Amino acid sequence: MIGPGIVFVIIAAIFVVILSANSHFSSKKFVQETEPYFRFLMEDDYKFLLNLKYGSDVDLEKLYGIRVRNGIVTIVACLFLFMSRLSFAYVLLAFILGFIVFKMPYNNLKSYYKANLNRINLMLPYYLKGLEILIQHYTVPVALSKSIETAPEIFKPGLKTLISKIESGDSSVQPYMDFAQEYPVRDSMRMMRLLYRLGLGSQENKQEQLLMFSRTISSLQNKSREQKYKERLEKMENKTMMMLGATGGGILLFMLMSMMMFFDI
Repeated sequence: MIGPGIVFVIIAAIFVVILSANSHFSSKKFVQETEPYFRFLMEDDYKFLLNLKYGSDVDLEKLYGIRVRNGIVTIVACLFLFMSRLSFAYVLLAFILGFIVFKMPYNNLKSYYKANLNRINLMLPYYLKGLEILIQHYTVPVALSKSIETAPEIFKPGLKTLISKIESGDSSVQPYMDFAQEYPVRDSMRMMRLLYRLGLGSQENKQEQLLMFSRTISSLQNKSREQKYKERLEKMENKTMMMLGATGGGILLFMLMSMMMFFDI
């Protein structure tokens, strides 16, 4: 038997559809008007994570509005479902479920970011090697700016932010550290400090600092190659173990079937 809460949800849904069809109610307009009130819930790294996954052309407002809409719809639907036994506990549960639905896209983005940290780790030394070549001919800020075009897509949002901070007059190490924190992979902090010092150094010391920077990049590239080799080796070992397991399992199954047939005789 259908409960009264479900009946209310169905009636409310039909009511909203009728109003929308008659242009008396616009769910899109409702979300647009209510979304600013939930802006304080937006995570600090939400834009960065969106850019990381979808590129710099992603529509932040639209995707955040969808999150807000889904959260609100979940809360309202739960309140209707619990209407026959509504209490503080059920109201709290409705808001918790709405918040979980609201948070799910962000958590998925975080999972995607963590899954790609290893890929970032392997990319960084090769990006820095290209940057080193540019630094031989330009200042560090100019080299960073010129490197965006050929940089891996994953680094472009962070690089644009870094350059905009430098161009706005921030001559401290903080913009470089912010970049390293956005890409918290092996030795990123140390590399950004070296890059900052390289930008501060005089022309006389530039070659010496550039040499140190180059040696550090070469070390990172060697570690990256070792990591790639290790991953390939692990994949081969896993495949070998799977083949051995499948072969062993097949032999055991064949022996078991043979024994069963023998005893049946």
